[in-house]
Amino acid sequence: MRFRFLTFSVLCGILSAAPAAAQPRERGVFRPTDLVEIVRLDSTIHLDIRYATPDNFMKRPMYGEPRAFLERPAAAALLRVHRALRARGLGILVLDAYRPWSVTKKFWDETPPALHRFVADPSKGSRHNRGCAVDCTLYDLGGGKEIRMPSAYDEFTVRASPRYAGGSREENRMRALLRASMEAEGFTVDPGEWWHYDYRDWRHYRVLDIPFGLLP
Repeated sequence: MRFRFLTFSVLCGILSAAPAAAQPRERGVFRPTDLVEIVRLDSTIHLDIRYATPDNFMKRPMYGEPRAFLERPAAAALLRVHRALRARGLGILVLDAYRPWSVTKKFWDETPPALHRFVADPSKGSRHNRGCAVDCTLYDLGGGKEIRMPSAYDEFTVRASPRYAGGSREENRMRALLRASMEAEGFTVDPGEWWHYDYRDWRHYRVLDIPFGLLP
């Protein structure tokens, strides 16, 4: 399946349309933006994009569409994880992926400072903004049910840590399986969120603020 690259001139036009006080100014050479819609690679990767609904910590839809994108190398790596898990009767359930910078700024501005460790600083941009971070969990291929983990998604408590030991034996086993599977394909887990994985090449991509509706 073919996906078009955003040309440099188009990308600059999109970036310049962002609020003036907005995105961090980045210097350096970055790879061309090539955001891939994940489910187009394999429709058996499931989505539960809660930021397109009121069922999230902001209590309102933050995305206009329930879609998930990653830069092509990250998307290909996630696909390999998904296919490797089939032998265990499991699949990947994506909760969030590429996130426009303007949404990250809203998260920061509306989250109490005491909880800022759970959201990205917009002055630096997030790895979600670079299309190289994915929030995900596991689901059962047989019945389609989400696998239970030690905490809920976007739970701002100590249970969210990948090192939290208070979950049940099975919850901790499933969390460890997800982590091992993701790490095998070049992802690293966020120290505060068991569901958040960054792809190893994130530094090679710039912070973006492209709405989903402008993506192919």
